[in-house]
Amino acid sequence: MLRFLHQGRPSCGILNGDEVIQLEGDFFTPLRPLRTCCAFSQIHLLSPCKPSKVVAVGLNYRDHARELNFPVPDTPIIFLKPPTSVIGPGEAVLYPAASSQVDYEAELGVIMKDRARNISPADARDHILGYTCANDVTARDLQKNDGQWTRAKSFDTFCPVGPWIETDLKPDNLLIEFYLNGERRQFSRTSQFIFPVDYLVSFISGIMTLEPGDLIITGTPPGVGPMKPGDKIEVRIEGIGSLKNTVTR
Repeated sequence: MLRFLHQGRPSCGILNGDEVIQLEGDFFTPLRPLRTCCAFSQIHLLSPCKPSKVVAVGLNYRDHARELNFPVPDTPIIFLKPPTSVIGPGEAVLYPAASSQVDYEAELGVIMKDRARNISPADARDHILGYTCANDVTARDLQKNDGQWTRAKSFDTFCPVGPWIETDLKPDNLLIEFYLNGERRQFSRTSQFIFPVDYLVSFISGIMTLEPGDLIITGTPPGVGPMKPGDKIEVRIEGIGSLKNTVTR
C-alpha cells in the first residue's frame, strides 16, 4: 500500500508489479480499487501515513544496549514526535541551525489500522495495518544539553517514513540496515528487540489511544552516528524495501 501524487492530488494505491492501482478513499475504509492509473516509475511517493502522533521507542535492541553499555530496561522507554516531523521518500531532512550534530537512527515503523485502547499483546496484530521504514532523526547535541528529548526529536522533517506499507510481513526477525552515502553504518535484526512489536503496541495502547494511521517506531540498532548537509541517507528493511532521503540546510 502506498500514498502518491496523482494529477496533483494525494491518492492511495496498491502496487501490483510495476503498476499502481488507485483506491477510492484511504487504507482505513473498505478497499475499493478504482483502476490502474499509472506505472510506478511515473508517480511521486508521499509518506505512507499521516499519523495523529508518532510514538517512538528508545533503547529496544539488545545489541545497541550492549554497544552503549546500558542496562536493558524493564519497561519500554517511549516518547513522542510530532506529526509535522513526518516526510516521505525522496524528501530532504533539514539540518537546523540550532544543532551541530544531527544523527540518523534506522527503525522499523508500525502503522495502526484502527483505534486501539488497552489491547492485549495477543490481539495486537489485529490492529496493525502494516510495516514501513523510518528514520528517527535526532539533534544529539540538543538532546544532551536539554536533558530530555522533545526539542531534539521534533524538528520539521525529522521523521522520514516510507516507501510504502507492507501488509504481508512478520516483523520478528527482519534485517535492518542504514547506509550513509552508500556505506553501511547500521545493521541488526529485529530478533534483537527487547520488547517485540506485539508487546509494544499493547503497552502503548494502555497509555494512550492509538488512532488509525498512527505510527510506532520501534527503536534503532547499533551504529548510530552523525550526518551532514549533502549526505544521501537510506534505511533498508528486509521484506519492506528502501527509504532514501537527503540532508540539506
